Amino acid sequence: MSIFEKFIDRRKTRSIKWDRLEEVYGIENASDILPMWIADMDFAAPGVVIDAMQEVLDHGVFGYSYICNECKDGIRLWLEQRHSWKTENEWMLFHHGVVPAIATVIETFTENGDGILITPPVYPPFFQVPERMERTIVECVMTEKDRNYSIDFVEFEKALQQNVKLFILCNPHNPGGIVWTEAELLKLIELCAKYDVFILSDEIHADLVFPEHRHIALASIAGEEAHRIITCVAPTKTFNLAGVQAAIMIASDQEVRAKLEQNALAHGQMSLSPFAAAAVKSAYTEGGPWLSELLDIISGNMDYVIAELKQAVPSIKINKPHGTYLLWIDYRDTGLSEKEIMEKLLTKGRIALEPGSKYGESGIGFLRMNVACPLATVKDGVGRIITALS
Repeated sequence: MSIFEKFIDRRKTRSIKWDRLEEVYGIENASDILPMWIADMDFAAPGVVIDAMQEVLDHGVFGYSYICNECKDGIRLWLEQRHSWKTENEWMLFHHGVVPAIATVIETFTENGDGILITPPVYPPFFQVPERMERTIVECVMTEKDRNYSIDFVEFEKALQQNVKLFILCNPHNPGGIVWTEAELLKLIELCAKYDVFILSDEIHADLVFPEHRHIALASIAGEEAHRIITCVAPTKTFNLAGVQAAIMIASDQEVRAKLEQNALAHGQMSLSPFAAAAVKSAYTEGGPWLSELLDIISGNMDYVIAELKQAVPSIKINKPHGTYLLWIDYRDTGLSEKEIMEKLLTKGRIALEPGSKYGESGIGFLRMNVACPLATVKDGVGRIITALS
């Protein structure tokens, strides 16, 4: 049996995805509800990563640790070989997650009241974190046609003029699953440079792109404007290591890095744990074969969901994304409100998907579904959706 076919019982493991449904969805008893919402996988991490962490555990001493050059070498070679992006070891700064890194960048390079530009529908922390830090959210809602998204650059430029100091790019895009083209990325760089706006490029899903598409690291094509870009990458989505808490901020500009390092010192931020450091190194140096198999599994799972729901519930529309393991499901033709469809899914189908409104008002009419799980679980989930909506 393939590791991607094995069902791993995650209940009662302090899993947010499996053990906090009552709290998240306001349900009295969620013991029979299938969670296909939050973006972590139900697959075990690569064996090489588990072995590396086990080695740390077996050593038995868990003192202060640092990120070794071999670890940085692994990240650098991965980015070059996978994404044709040549970086340097000294460009890398480490954090305990991409969301904390986003907060660090906002705190370091903006002030209270400054505008933070986002392109909804988009990952909720993009607007939640700035709001909690008393920044002003400026939205350039993406243009959507038949579930295909694009950026209206006329509106984007207008938005940049609203005291915007930082643009947060989701590349690839969550929840839309878009892999941006080089032309689109160059236009974003051009406009941000025109208005002297910093760019934070969240590229946590960069490795989860299907072979017919190609992820382009924003900084890799920025040329002289690379100094205004901070890129966040992580092995956490790629290798299902979210709970290990590890992310990398990459900035080619020395002054930018110095400011980020000063912020880390001000907060007493330490390096990654020895477990996280071991996981990062082994994932990026030995995780390639596991990832190749994973992408085949996810692609097949998506094809199954799309085909089955198209036949059973024609009012549901889904485009296969360019990347991620997340489906963005369009239910607008059902005529149901978000409250109505969520109630049907939870009470009749006994399945938990994410409501589109979580990603901003432009997400209303959509649901997000996580298919990074064994095919048997995917089939169960599809059956529950059909039951809920039939």
